Amino acid sequence: MAIHENGLAYKVMAPLVPRLLSKFENAITRVSDNRTFFRLADFPWTEQVEREFPVIRQELLTLLTQQRKNIPELKDLAKSQSMITEGEWRSFMFYVSGHKVEANCALCPETARIVKQTIPGMSSALFSVLAPGARITPHRGLFKGVLRYHLGLIVPSDFTSCAIRVGSDVRHWREGEGLVFDDTHEHEVWNNSDQTRAILLVDFARELPFPLHQLNHAMIKLCGISPYVLEILSRLSDRVSDVKPS
Repeated sequence: MAIHENGLAYKVMAPLVPRLLSKFENAITRVSDNRTFFRLADFPWTEQVEREFPVIRQELLTLLTQQRKNIPELKDLAKSQSMITEGEWRSFMFYVSGHKVEANCALCPETARIVKQTIPGMSSALFSVLAPGARITPHRGLFKGVLRYHLGLIVPSDFTSCAIRVGSDVRHWREGEGLVFDDTHEHEVWNNSDQTRAILLVDFARELPFPLHQLNHAMIKLCGISPYVLEILSRLSDRVSDVKPS
């Protein structure tokens, strides 16, 4: 781990992170639209990722068959998630705000390769597995400098029983198809079916004009030393053998 919560760099920078992110978000809202969902056509790389759907889905299925009990519930990695989770919500993380989870990437090498090589500005990537009847209650994302991509991997047969609301807009997943949205809008997820819903979730840098684009990448690195992220990394390190910055 590049920065430890007991280290000098963390003690100096961590108190400044929320204030810096807040000020920078104000700059983003002045130059970027505030829509909830985005057109996939605006992100050409989504076509390439979706072509890799069979490979990614197969790695997930193998993982669920062989390692499901070893995939942690997100509330066990971050205490704050227990307040927004109703039912079982498991997360298998490849990257966490720029930090690579080596052991998890080794278990699903093709998925790890695809998100790293295909998605510009990728900062976080994981499999998100929502059990039947589970719900993620309304909440807001950490930082407006990133957008979020979902690729449907396992979707209940009645896809309308499982949905995400972002702001006032509701969308449903379909296997092999993606969604891009701004998770700093209030959003929630529900799975009212009796089947599992699983997606590939990726956070990536929002495109911004110069010089905000360069500043945005610096802010994303600051997110990597936020208390929320370092809590996840600390708890992950108890589960996997190696967590390194990418």
